Amino acid sequence: MPTPLPTDINGAPPTGVMTVDDQAVFRAVVRDVVRASPGFELLGEASSGAEAVTLFRALRPDLVLMDVRMPGMDGMEATRGLRSIRADAVVVLISVEDVRDMAGAAQDCGAVALLRKQDLCPRVLADLWATHGCC
Repeated sequence: MPTPLPTDINGAPPTGVMTVDDQAVFRAVVRDVVRASPGFELLGEASSGAEAVTLFRALRPDLVLMDVRMPGMDGMEATRGLRSIRADAVVVLISVEDVRDMAGAAQDCGAVALLRKQDLCPRVLADLWATHGCC
């Protein structure tokens, strides 16, 4: 008999999350936020834009939290790559910088939102998904 998939408190499967950041410290922060967020499950982590595209194909996450600034393929270019694989991909760009300066570029690459890293918490994660993903 197959093992049932985990579900959230309403019986729905958890929202699969992938994080992309070149800094291991921030990937650990996202890991902790996802673990503390009911209804979410971390499916995988990538440390570069190119790795994100490969991992996205394999994992098929519901939500991607993507760092804007990374060496090589940056978050905006990687977001375009994810959206070319799946047009309905829900990608949220994250940055330590003032996100107001990047709003137009984020929208142009197909991201659904732009968030400061320091604002990421379980409530914000749930709000992002409720606004741009599940419903």
